[in-house]
Amino acid sequence: MTAPDRASDDLMALLSAASVEVSSDGHHLPSLQDNFEPGTDVTITFLPGDNYRRNVETAAALRRAGYNPVPHIAAREMPSREALDDFLARARGEADVRRILVIAGDVAVAKGPYRSSHDVCASGLIEAHGIKSVSIAGHPEGHPFLSPANAFKAVEAWRDWGRQAGVRVEVMTQFCFESAPIVGWVDELGARGVDVPVIVGLAGPATPATLMKFALRCGIGNSIRSLRGQIGRFGRLLIDTGPDDVVRGLQSASDKTKASIAGFHLFPFGGLRKAGEWRRSCAGQTPQKAQPTP
Repeated sequence: MTAPDRASDDLMALLSAASVEVSSDGHHLPSLQDNFEPGTDVTITFLPGDNYRRNVETAAALRRAGYNPVPHIAAREMPSREALDDFLARARGEADVRRILVIAGDVAVAKGPYRSSHDVCASGLIEAHGIKSVSIAGHPEGHPFLSPANAFKAVEAWRDWGRQAGVRVEVMTQFCFESAPIVGWVDELGARGVDVPVIVGLAGPATPATLMKFALRCGIGNSIRSLRGQIGRFGRLLIDTGPDDVVRGLQSASDKTKASIAGFHLFPFGGLRKAGEWRRSCAGQTPQKAQPTP
């Protein structure tokens, strides 16, 4: 990939510092250390049935290894206000967590009082525990339950809450297989005056078959046709596909669009090694293994 202008150079710099995701059980730590340098933001999933204390243990292990842990807070998985309070208190005290990613969660029925990410924000517990940065989910190809207008209003409400609470709010997008939905969504945010930083989610290198599985699970919209086209073009499902086409499309976007992009996040569907190699290729880096914190 080449950078045709200064704004595109900035995008490449952001790519070389992209965050990455690991599961809550912590078993990916050795692979993470082999492929991502210290100081990387690492989000920690919160899947149905996860115990938040295990998530905190994983966050603490990441902090000791030199990474910046970013736990997911799945609103519908929190059985009580006391549980959410304990989660945040432990995350701050045991892992020095400064940033979280708040999602509604994948279960249909809330286990406690929080049915949405907004309910978590309204609890007052985020700012009470000194969390300085909150990421929320963005859906360039459409929210599964909200109309486009209401989805943008939800982001606006988060922005307003962040200003009142003194917390940085940014949007992390769902991954797409084309750049057009991302560009259109970022531009619509700007047109509506919703000035929040955007972290673009990218599907890390994986076979089209693997990407298709996760795309269907995550409800990816029309850009899945691009993936189907690649499957047809290659004629087999063993060739890794990375987000290069998406990045090239973002490089070709307007400077105003690119200025709204504050970072990138890699979903390592093909594994941390492939994701790390791809990220390093963006800046010609060589791996630097993380060293445990004394």
